Amino acid sequence: MARVTVHLHGVPKEKANRELIEMYSKRISSRGIRIEYHPDKMSVEAYQNILAKRKGTVIYLDEGGETLDSLEFSSRVQEWTIAGDETHLAIGPAQGWPSTNMPIHAPRLSLSKMTFPHELASVLLVEQLYRATEILRGSAYHKA
Repeated sequence: MARVTVHLHGVPKEKANRELIEMYSKRISSRGIRIEYHPDKMSVEAYQNILAKRKGTVIYLDEGGETLDSLEFSSRVQEWTIAGDETHLAIGPAQGWPSTNMPIHAPRLSLSKMTFPHELASVLLVEQLYRATEILRGSAYHKA
């Protein structure tokens, strides 16, 4: 089973966001999904360089990326976890990903057409990962 890693640019400064990420992180850690924090003082270029050196696929969370509903996202999570390669989901820094510095053909995924602060986007992503794993388990958590 391949690992899915969520990359966050800095530990959330807002206590409520940090606590929600920690709660969902604990719930999904046994399901092959982990959270990795990178220093928020790191430049966007340095952050992208770290991501570029990772084995597997790096998917950038970006409002201009592909949009999926929760069921479609759960199917994608299932694909990632049974694939042979690692999958890295990267939330950008507060100023977002620079459009001029992105790798060519870098896969992008959007959580919504709306814009969210990066800390809140981190909470949304981790909750959706938890929801996806619950959908795959057949639990009653997802009520659609």
